[in-house]
Amino acid sequence: MAIEKVLEKLTPKKAEKSTAKQEKMISPEIRSERLAQTTDKPREIVRPGESQNGIMPLPISAAQDFQKKRAAAIDNILAEGLNEIFLKMDAKQQAEFKKKGEETVSKINILLNQTKIKLNKIIGLIRSWLKLIPGVNKFFLEREVKIKADKIVKLKDKF
Repeated sequence: MAIEKVLEKLTPKKAEKSTAKQEKMISPEIRSERLAQTTDKPREIVRPGESQNGIMPLPISAAQDFQKKRAAAIDNILAEGLNEIFLKMDAKQQAEFKKKGEETVSKINILLNQTKIKLNKIIGLIRSWLKLIPGVNKFFLEREVKIKADKIVKLKDKF
């Protein structure tokens, strides 16, 4: 008897919950009508530099512009004097050298953002990149690393 009373009490509550859920559910026809009413026009994605209905375009952040300029300057310093060596490499070596050079530029740019410059890390990055040159002379490598690292450190004060 006690079990039946408990079951009776539990069963109606479950039924009430399920009907409440059914009332909350919206039929697909009503849902599609509501969507049609709210979305008369498709949404447009506005990117920086584009205009929307005569609104002025969003400016590119100054920090991004600064990072790009410094990355270009670092790239110029690293590429300085390596044109002939690069042209003597085959296509596969050139692609690998270029990819590693771009990675090196981005890592050095990140290192220059820090308050304290870690010159040893910059030298290590440049050295590992220049070691990709086939048959590179040890003394040439060290001289180039030192020259390029000094120029890059001067960039920190310039930018």
